[in-house]
Amino acid sequence: MINIRAATSADAKLIFDLIVELAVYEKAPHEVVTDENGISDSLFGPTARAKTLVCEVDGRAVGYAVYFYSYSTWLGRNGIYLEDVYVSPAFRGRGAGKALLRQLAQIAAAENCGRLEWSVLDWNTPAIEFYEALGAQAQSEWIKYRISGDALRKLAE
Repeated sequence: MINIRAATSADAKLIFDLIVELAVYEKAPHEVVTDENGISDSLFGPTARAKTLVCEVDGRAVGYAVYFYSYSTWLGRNGIYLEDVYVSPAFRGRGAGKALLRQLAQIAAAENCGRLEWSVLDWNTPAIEFYEALGAQAQSEWIKYRISGDALRKLAE
């Protein structure tokens, strides 16, 4: 039995633990610089901008999705950007990931969003194949840029 529900502040530790699990899978655990309190504040505090879904299989939390609203000037509509979607390896292949994405698609449709977007690491072949099987298409004409750390602070000055 798969259940998708909105996360609550009581889920902060669970979400943090799954974030660390995802970081290990992506070979980057050293890049997780937040902690349970940071997750609690950023996802459930008064200035939270992102939302989180929790996936449960037979009553056990096995995955999550963190998303926020984006905007397309060309569509003149909001979209949903999926920051993370993750299912613990032992529970993959049972429909949990598809259930999370289906719930996000339902939210996007109900709120008249123009798109649901996310990024995937180029080496993550199982995820790429999964997304393409759902009908998602890679957006190879766009190059993702990021500015952070000292460069972000310098630009802000």
